[in-house]
Amino acid sequence: MKRRDLLKLGVAASAFGATAFGLVKSVRADAKLVLKASDVHPPGYPTVVAVEEMGKKLETATGGRLSVQMYPSMQLGGEKEAIEQAQVGAIQIARVSVGALGPVVDDLNVFNLPFLFRNTAHMEKVIDGDIGKDLLNKVTDNPNTHLVGLCFMDAGARNIYNTKHPITSVADLKGLKVRVMGNPMFVDMMNALGSNGVPMGYDQVFSALQTGVVDGAENNPPSYVFDNHYQVAKYFTLTEHLIVPEIVVFSRKTWDTLSKADQELIAKLGREAQLRERELWVAKEKEAYAKMKAAGIKIVRIADKKPFQDAVKPVWDKYGAKYAELIKRIEAVQ
Repeated sequence: MKRRDLLKLGVAASAFGATAFGLVKSVRADAKLVLKASDVHPPGYPTVVAVEEMGKKLETATGGRLSVQMYPSMQLGGEKEAIEQAQVGAIQIARVSVGALGPVVDDLNVFNLPFLFRNTAHMEKVIDGDIGKDLLNKVTDNPNTHLVGLCFMDAGARNIYNTKHPITSVADLKGLKVRVMGNPMFVDMMNALGSNGVPMGYDQVFSALQTGVVDGAENNPPSYVFDNHYQVAKYFTLTEHLIVPEIVVFSRKTWDTLSKADQELIAKLGREAQLRERELWVAKEKEAYAKMKAAGIKIVRIADKKPFQDAVKPVWDKYGAKYAELIKRIEAVQ
């Protein structure tokens, strides 16, 4: 090896630590590589299982050379921390909400507009088609993300739950402190509905509900149930104000050390994981509703969502214009 190349490797080792240097060496030597994956959700959750199954397929296809080690239940931190760790190569795979990645890749924020999708079936057609591919490419092709967009995953519709009282109208939200993901669009959305939007990492929500730091939060039924928020917040209202998909991203730092064949294999398995997670999601959502009913949760269905849609018009006025063309494409999907 030339002296110049040795110097480059030395700088890389100093900058990124012995782990990063060892990773590059192991990939180049065709040795076994364990890809670290992070998810805030617990074992058995659809996104966790889908990535684990993707890892098993990868291990089989490469004869054990590449595999995935999943770290669920926020073992490696919340979604913001997962994104940051993937960006520097400390982990390789991060499953996060599009809401959490929106501040990093602005075009993804179109999915964060309240009441954008007609229903979850509409959302699925969008992420499965050209729009979904284009937005994944926006993640991959942006030199500032240091990430590769692998696939989208279903996350159902997000609804509001709280510890105080049933939400049957917009007026019932007035004054409530409601946790949202750390995205200004969500804070503005919740404020427009009359409550106080509180940006907070997902790993902090349960204790915040317990201690009264927040009065409520908003999420899909499986997250509400299987992350135990239902134990402290007994009122669940089907506002379905957001249908925000999840996204799986891969560390660019690690990706660039892989062969083109390995990259193509991981991309292919990512697409398969997108569809597999959907199957798992449908089953888990049914299970969540059954558990909610058994626990005596007060479930409120909103028959007329127009007052909620009207209330968030200021959010569309503030953020929607820049995504006008993309919104037209989304609305045209049948």
